[in-house]
Amino acid sequence: MRFENKAGANSGVNECAGKAAQDVEMDEALRDFRLSVCAWSEAAISRPRAAVAMRRSRNWQLATALALGCVLIAGGVSGGIYKHLHRQLAAGWEQHPQETPITVARAVEPDRPSAVQRNQPAREEEEDLLASVDSDVSQQVPAVMEPLAQLMAGDETRQE
Repeated sequence: MRFENKAGANSGVNECAGKAAQDVEMDEALRDFRLSVCAWSEAAISRPRAAVAMRRSRNWQLATALALGCVLIAGGVSGGIYKHLHRQLAAGWEQHPQETPITVARAVEPDRPSAVQRNQPAREEEEDLLASVDSDVSQQVPAVMEPLAQLMAGDETRQE
């Protein structure tokens, strides 16, 4: 593409012909550029995406590892609890070999009073405490606040 400055008597005619030639060249250049951009974008879209596939497999690996870790922790904890209870039952079984494991488990537990028997003294104490609080709170008006109470009583009668 050449750009020349032509001056002279026929500069108006030559100028129009030059602009037409430049427009044709510019249109060709833009068309070629557009085609190359479209070809590049088509190639970029159609190429395989390795990073996305790797990220998806990494997410599954992370989820699997987390689930496996939770299962291992739960298994370790439940195994420890089972072993502890087994030792307690074995100790009770040695003391009472003629009994069944269920009765041994009940025998290992100390004799406890029923829930109602345990809570009875506490309920009586709570009722006594609530009665004393009620008597303290139910006082009519302290001597210091008596003038204010008389004013309040006067306001109530005036509003009615």
